[in-house]
Amino acid sequence: MPLNINDLLPHNEYELYEAIMDNVANRIRGAMPGIIQAFDPTTQTVSVQPALRERVRQPDLTTRWVAIPVLHDVPLVLPRAGGFVLTFPVQPGDECLLVFADMAIDGWWEAGGVQNQVEKRRHDLSDAFAILGTWSQPRVIAGYATDAARLQTDDGTSYISLKPGEIDLVAATVKANGTVIG
Repeated sequence: MPLNINDLLPHNEYELYEAIMDNVANRIRGAMPGIIQAFDPTTQTVSVQPALRERVRQPDLTTRWVAIPVLHDVPLVLPRAGGFVLTFPVQPGDECLLVFADMAIDGWWEAGGVQNQVEKRRHDLSDAFAILGTWSQPRVIAGYATDAARLQTDDGTSYISLKPGEIDLVAATVKANGTVIG
Protein backbone atom coordinates (compact mmCIF):
# COMPACT_ATOMS: atom_id res chain seq x y z
CA MET A 1 0.00 0.00 0.00
CA PRO A 2 1.57 3.35 -1.00
CA LEU A 3 2.19 5.95 1.70
CA ASN A 4 -0.06 9.00 1.51
CA ILE A 5 1.86 12.21 2.35
CA ASN A 6 -1.25 13.58 4.08
CA ASP A 7 -0.98 10.76 6.62
CA LEU A 8 2.41 12.17 7.70
CA LEU A 9 1.21 15.73 8.25
CA PRO A 10 -0.12 16.82 11.65
CA HIS A 11 -3.89 16.55 11.78
CA ASN A 12 -4.38 19.58 13.98
CA GLU A 13 -2.54 22.50 15.56
CA TYR A 14 -1.82 20.51 18.73
CA GLU A 15 -0.06 17.73 16.79
CA LEU A 16 1.94 20.33 14.84
CA TYR A 17 3.19 22.03 18.03
CA GLU A 18 3.90 18.68 19.65
CA ALA A 19 5.99 17.60 16.65
CA ILE A 20 7.92 20.89 16.75
CA MET A 21 8.54 20.63 20.50
CA ASP A 22 9.63 17.00 20.14
CA ASN A 23 12.12 18.03 17.48
CA VAL A 24 13.51 20.90 19.60
CA ALA A 25 13.68 18.80 22.77
CA ASN A 26 15.63 16.07 20.97
CA ARG A 27 18.32 18.60 20.03
CA ILE A 28 18.91 19.98 23.54
CA ARG A 29 21.45 18.14 25.69
CA GLY A 30 21.70 18.65 29.43
CA ALA A 31 23.32 15.69 31.16
CA MET A 32 23.32 11.90 30.95
CA PRO A 33 25.31 8.98 32.36
CA GLY A 34 28.21 7.62 30.33
CA ILE A 35 30.71 4.76 30.40
CA ILE A 36 34.40 5.48 29.85
CA GLN A 37 35.81 3.61 26.84
CA ALA A 38 39.36 5.05 26.82
CA PHE A 39 41.50 7.57 28.75
CA ASP A 40 44.34 9.71 27.39
CA PRO A 41 46.54 10.77 30.33
CA THR A 42 48.45 13.28 28.16
CA THR A 43 45.40 15.34 27.15
CA GLN A 44 43.40 14.20 30.20
CA THR A 45 40.40 13.47 28.01
CA VAL A 46 38.21 10.40 27.66
CA SER A 47 36.16 8.63 25.04
CA VAL A 48 32.71 7.98 26.50
CA GLN A 49 29.77 5.86 25.41
CA PRO A 50 26.55 7.59 26.48
CA ALA A 51 24.74 5.04 28.67
CA LEU A 52 21.25 5.83 27.42
CA ARG A 53 19.64 5.32 24.04
CA GLU A 54 17.25 7.91 22.72
CA ARG A 55 13.92 7.41 21.03
CA VAL A 56 13.96 9.05 17.61
CA ARG A 57 10.92 9.78 15.48
CA GLN A 58 11.29 8.38 11.97
CA PRO A 59 9.97 10.05 8.78
CA ASP A 60 6.96 7.70 8.84
CA LEU A 61 6.19 8.99 12.39
CA THR A 62 7.15 5.72 14.07
CA THR A 63 9.87 5.83 16.72
CA ARG A 64 12.89 3.64 17.33
CA TRP A 65 15.63 3.46 19.98
CA VAL A 66 19.00 4.72 18.74
CA ALA A 67 22.37 4.47 20.47
CA ILE A 68 24.22 7.77 20.76
CA PRO A 69 27.72 7.41 19.28
CA VAL A 70 30.88 7.34 21.42
CA LEU A 71 32.04 10.86 22.26
CA HIS A 72 35.80 11.46 21.86
CA ASP A 73 38.19 14.00 23.43
CA VAL A 74 35.82 14.76 26.31
CA PRO A 75 37.53 16.84 29.03
CA LEU A 76 37.57 15.30 32.53
CA VAL A 77 36.21 17.09 35.58
CA LEU A 78 38.31 16.39 38.68
CA PRO A 79 38.39 18.10 42.08
CA ARG A 80 40.99 20.83 41.47
CA ALA A 81 41.60 24.23 43.06
CA GLY A 82 44.20 26.33 44.86
CA GLY A 83 47.17 24.54 43.29
CA PHE A 84 45.93 21.06 44.24
CA VAL A 85 44.24 18.30 42.26
CA LEU A 86 42.88 14.86 43.15
CA THR A 87 43.60 12.43 40.29
CA PHE A 88 42.35 8.91 39.68
CA PRO A 89 43.58 6.01 37.52
CA VAL A 90 40.71 6.30 35.03
CA GLN A 91 39.84 2.92 33.49
CA PRO A 92 37.55 1.70 30.70
CA GLY A 93 34.21 0.77 32.27
CA ASP A 94 34.28 3.61 34.82
CA GLU A 95 30.98 5.45 34.90
CA CYS A 96 30.66 9.21 34.64
CA LEU A 97 28.15 12.00 34.18
CA LEU A 98 28.25 13.75 30.83
CA VAL A 99 27.32 17.42 31.07
CA PHE A 100 26.84 19.43 27.89
CA ALA A 101 27.99 23.05 27.83
CA ASP A 102 25.51 25.77 26.96
CA MET A 103 27.85 27.06 24.22
CA ALA A 104 30.67 25.73 22.02
CA ILE A 105 33.75 25.21 24.22
CA ASP A 106 36.36 25.01 21.43
CA GLY A 107 38.02 28.43 21.92
CA TRP A 108 38.17 28.13 25.69
CA TRP A 109 39.40 24.51 25.49
CA GLU A 110 42.29 25.44 23.19
CA ALA A 111 43.40 28.71 24.84
CA GLY A 112 41.83 28.97 28.31
CA GLY A 113 40.71 32.33 29.67
CA VAL A 114 37.69 34.17 28.28
CA GLN A 115 37.09 33.45 24.59
CA ASN A 116 34.53 34.18 21.91
CA GLN A 117 32.38 31.34 20.66
CA VAL A 118 34.06 29.76 17.64
CA GLU A 119 30.76 28.39 16.40
CA LYS A 120 27.10 29.07 17.27
CA ARG A 121 26.28 25.77 18.94
CA ARG A 122 24.17 24.98 22.02
CA HIS A 123 24.02 21.85 24.22
CA ASP A 124 25.82 19.83 21.55
CA LEU A 125 27.28 16.33 21.92
CA SER A 126 30.69 17.77 20.98
CA ASP A 127 30.69 20.09 24.01
CA ALA A 128 30.57 17.47 26.76
CA PHE A 129 32.47 17.28 30.04
CA ALA A 130 32.88 13.96 31.89
CA ILE A 131 32.40 14.25 35.65
CA LEU A 132 33.91 11.22 37.35
CA GLY A 133 32.36 9.70 40.42
CA THR A 134 28.79 8.94 39.44
CA TRP A 135 27.75 5.27 39.46
CA SER A 136 24.85 2.94 38.90
CA GLN A 137 23.39 0.62 41.54
CA PRO A 138 25.41 -2.45 40.48
CA ARG A 139 28.54 -0.44 41.41
CA VAL A 140 27.60 0.84 44.87
CA ILE A 141 30.50 1.49 47.25
CA ALA A 142 31.48 -1.42 49.49
CA GLY A 143 31.69 -0.51 53.19
CA TYR A 144 30.44 3.05 52.74
CA ALA A 145 31.54 5.01 55.83
CA THR A 146 28.71 7.03 57.33
CA ASP A 147 30.80 8.48 60.15
CA ALA A 148 33.98 9.62 58.37
CA ALA A 149 35.45 11.20 55.23
CA ARG A 150 37.27 8.46 53.30
CA LEU A 151 39.56 7.92 50.37
CA GLN A 152 39.20 4.22 49.57
CA THR A 153 39.40 1.50 46.95
CA ASP A 154 36.10 0.40 45.39
CA ASP A 155 36.14 -2.83 47.39
CA GLY A 156 36.93 -1.03 50.68
CA THR A 157 40.04 -3.11 51.45
CA SER A 158 42.35 -0.06 51.58
CA TYR A 159 41.43 3.38 52.85
CA ILE A 160 42.36 6.55 54.67
CA SER A 161 39.58 7.61 57.03
CA LEU A 162 39.26 11.02 58.68
CA LYS A 163 37.08 11.58 61.74
CA PRO A 164 37.24 14.41 64.28
CA GLY A 165 40.50 13.82 66.19
CA GLU A 166 41.28 10.56 64.35
CA ILE A 167 42.93 9.41 61.10
CA ASP A 168 42.85 5.72 60.18
CA LEU A 169 45.02 4.13 57.51
CA VAL A 170 44.07 0.61 56.46
CA ALA A 171 46.14 -1.26 53.85
CA ALA A 172 48.06 -4.50 53.41
CA THR A 173 51.25 -2.46 52.77
CA VAL A 174 52.06 1.12 53.77
CA LYS A 175 54.92 3.00 52.07
CA ALA A 176 56.61 6.33 52.71
CA ASN A 177 58.91 7.65 49.96
CA GLY A 178 58.88 4.18 48.36
CA THR A 179 59.94 2.42 51.57
CA VAL A 180 57.61 -0.11 53.22
CA ILE A 181 56.81 1.08 56.74
CA GLY A 182 54.00 -1.22 57.71
